[in-house]
Amino acid sequence: MMELKMPLARRGFLTTALGGAVCAALPARAATEATATPPNVISQPPRQWGAAAGPAYFPDPDVIALDPSFSNLTYFAAPIRRIYDKGDWTEGPAWSSEGRYLVFSDVVQSKALRYIWETGEVTEFRPDSYAANGNCFDFQGRLITCEDFFRRLVRFEHDGSVTVLADKFKGKGLNSPNDVVPHPDGSIWFTDPGYGTNISEGHADEPGGPTNPDGKIRWKIGRELIGEIGGVRRQQDHVFRLAPDGTLKAVLMEKDVTCPNGLAFSPDYKKLYIASTPAGPGQKKGGDQAIHVFDVQGDSLTNGRVFADMRFHGAQMNPDGFRADVFGNLWCGVTGPLGLCGVFVFSPQGVLLGRIRLPQGCSNLTFAGPKRDHIVMCAGSALYMLQVGVQGAASS
Repeated sequence: MMELKMPLARRGFLTTALGGAVCAALPARAATEATATPPNVISQPPRQWGAAAGPAYFPDPDVIALDPSFSNLTYFAAPIRRIYDKGDWTEGPAWSSEGRYLVFSDVVQSKALRYIWETGEVTEFRPDSYAANGNCFDFQGRLITCEDFFRRLVRFEHDGSVTVLADKFKGKGLNSPNDVVPHPDGSIWFTDPGYGTNISEGHADEPGGPTNPDGKIRWKIGRELIGEIGGVRRQQDHVFRLAPDGTLKAVLMEKDVTCPNGLAFSPDYKKLYIASTPAGPGQKKGGDQAIHVFDVQGDSLTNGRVFADMRFHGAQMNPDGFRADVFGNLWCGVTGPLGLCGVFVFSPQGVLLGRIRLPQGCSNLTFAGPKRDHIVMCAGSALYMLQVGVQGAASS
């Protein structure tokens, strides 16, 4: 009886014809597919965001542990999400625990914006913020804002009125208050570099000032309330403490920290971290681009030292705004080369534990959400959010 033979399938034919060569190749191909990595910030094609993001991958490929302890600070099933992308230069995020919303600034568009927790909607908080930069809520729940255009620090009271907290030091106008943090003793601490003494983020000096030496910049145009401007000439950089009675004290001078930018207290308020950043408008020499830390002694700072030099993989990264978590780890926004920029997380001893890779440099961040376990990161035109495994220590 003749045996009936079924036609060989194409793969079977090739296997027979090539003496098993195809079969030998299949495991290698399968192995390659099994080790494929999800798209990330530096992959080709790069990771997509928003509606084009596709499925989330866990753990997120752009949440990178450099020390095993970093896994205790993150949540493995949380992806980085872009929650806003219509800005120019986002800054100054601050969380309102009472209102369950996040206030942040678009410095270039001169808008104060609000992210509403329940809906994810972003609305205008104030249609003209006067180039506001840093924000915080004090221990009474009042919003305190750094206004670059008016070169002043203001507080929004519960009744809706506005109080000017500081616009001059020793009779001279401030530069452009940049970042601000409250202290439990009722004082307010803020940095005053010169980044708002230009056209895009505030206004230039009067003719003859460091940012308008030849007087060609028409510094008075651009806002209806121009007569209320405080500073008109760039001064030295300072870090200030505003006492509850309104006394303004310079706790650091330019010789101590040049171009002071972001600042944050440790959870016990015994240390103050300050970022030193590149030269601002009208300034020949910038900061060392390191994070400095000082001991807090009442209304003074002592024992200044470098906490982190911000050198990473051969690149000098630039620190900006940061916040501490309840364990004293410092979550720092950094700019620098693509693939390296985003957020660095340091232990209280200055050890780099991990990082969050973003497609743009991160200017500032804060802990948000009802449990304060989400980190919101301002990065260029966008806001990104990541649920983490720890809570923020600061009030906002």
